[in-house]
Amino acid sequence: MNGPSGELANAPQLGNRAAFLRGMLSDLAIMTAIGLFLGVLGPFGTSDLPFTVRLLSWLVFAYIGYACYRPMAPLVEWAERALHLPSIGLWIAAAAISSVPMTFLVLGIGNLRNPFHWPGLDIALTSYFYVFMVGGAVTLLFNILGLRGSGEANGPVHSEASAEAATNPPPQEPTASSQQVQSSPLLDALSPVLGSDVIALQMEDHYVRVHTALGSEMVLMRLRDAIVHVSDIEGRQVHRSWWVARLAVEDVRREGRNVRLVLPGGLEAPVSRAQVSELKDAGWI
Repeated sequence: MNGPSGELANAPQLGNRAAFLRGMLSDLAIMTAIGLFLGVLGPFGTSDLPFTVRLLSWLVFAYIGYACYRPMAPLVEWAERALHLPSIGLWIAAAAISSVPMTFLVLGIGNLRNPFHWPGLDIALTSYFYVFMVGGAVTLLFNILGLRGSGEANGPVHSEASAEAATNPPPQEPTASSQQVQSSPLLDALSPVLGSDVIALQMEDHYVRVHTALGSEMVLMRLRDAIVHVSDIEGRQVHRSWWVARLAVEDVRREGRNVRLVLPGGLEAPVSRAQVSELKDAGWI
């Protein structure tokens, strides 16, 4: 029996499923465009194939490549967050690792007529190089599209300067009331039990996790849009995937060159290296 409480409990799950499906459809649309473009271009010696065969081949490679490379995204995000490693290096490593099974699949498809005859090491290495070039370029493209879509950066080496105008409202008196905001689409999407005391926003793929003093919940919304809805709170984007309310910062944790802001409940928000000096000048750290 599903009453109102059951509908409320199922709302975040439905939102997450919708976000996942929307993100996958968007990704597959991009991969289709890439496959068609490469099919028309005919790189790496495929221009000698008949046009229809070449087009279908590149579409198949595009979809297989998506299946090989896409699972690395959450691993990269986890390593960046948990191990404090630079994202550009992680993405290069991810592309290099994903290119190994992709190369075997490409070679396997190319040897369907003679499955027991495989090329030598020199041809395999050359094929890996080509696969890595294409896979790395597509990975870079997805990072650029994803970061621009969140209003956070213009490439894999991200800069938060473009988001400062939205994340730095005029100075407010440091009172508890400055943490409270009026009704907004962001707050309306939260369960009432979480209240409206927003302490941080965290980007997770195609949605944003809203952290309040009472817990957290994911909302189907871009980080850029979510930041606009908390503009009444004094805060700023301290990382490509994090916005933090200033009054929520309880401590600053440093590990070498890595800086993290400690928030209520043991929550920690990473600070990008480009933001460290600006946070110091602003008196945050």
